Amino acid sequence: MADAYEQLLDATIQHLEDLKSHGVRHVAVSPETLRALAQPPATGTPASGPARAERQKPAGSETGAPQPVAEQTALLALPGETVPSQSPPLDPQAKAVAFAALRERALACVKCPHLASSRKNVAFGVGSIDAQLMFVGEAPGADEDEQGEPFVGKAGQLLTKIIQATGLSRADVYIANILKCRPDTPGQSAGNRKPTSGEMATCIPYLHEQIDLIRPKVIVALGATAVEGLLGKTIGITKLRGTWKTYRGTPLMPTYHPAYLLRNQAMSEKRKVWEDMLAVMEKLEMPITEKQRNYFLKA
Repeated sequence: MADAYEQLLDATIQHLEDLKSHGVRHVAVSPETLRALAQPPATGTPASGPARAERQKPAGSETGAPQPVAEQTALLALPGETVPSQSPPLDPQAKAVAFAALRERALACVKCPHLASSRKNVAFGVGSIDAQLMFVGEAPGADEDEQGEPFVGKAGQLLTKIIQATGLSRADVYIANILKCRPDTPGQSAGNRKPTSGEMATCIPYLHEQIDLIRPKVIVALGATAVEGLLGKTIGITKLRGTWKTYRGTPLMPTYHPAYLLRNQAMSEKRKVWEDMLAVMEKLEMPITEKQRNYFLKA
């Protein structure tokens, strides 16, 4: 319970920091939320007598039973914000059916008419719906729009090599984007543009559902736009990469987008991304060889 309390506290602090970075200076907090925050975490050395019972008794409860973390999280929701509940995972068949239904909804989505009219295909996502590791990028490019699959162009081929270097394959992980449609480029015959905040806000519920169904143990955010879409942070990927964050209760590692490594092929930059991946491997308790630890180090 103490670990769950600490995770909840960390997530709350991070969320408040995100609001502050966006100029929010005052947050309304309900009495119920304050009472939930006042509940101390359980410790390994239980107290005895009335004091112990009083500490464990949540607000509004007559039983004294510890309050579920999901309920505590719900109390921490700000006005207009939906915090995911920790519902039991679906059985494999129900999960597959739910994921297929989500895919069909995304493929038929026309919430952004300008994107729906210009796209060739929706790049919903690819990989294992039971993956422990999930990669989240920005948006489809021309190759992804053509094939209807994220990360299949040159940057995607490099991402595949990075995944393989960890000992996994594309089939072992899940790869998705903040935006499922390629951002339109009116008047341009080539090139890409960054998704707008409105486009990301409209599309990200699909990603939320993907994460909630897959339940990865770690998420890797590829590039500044992915970090902005997930965490709302715009301070730059250079400052954020390599530091663990939390997204909807899941550990998140921000790192450079593979496209950045295609533009800047310095060994030092490749090593930074690889160090981020080593941290991910350690978090997942994956075996790491001495050879892997020394990738992209100068001889």
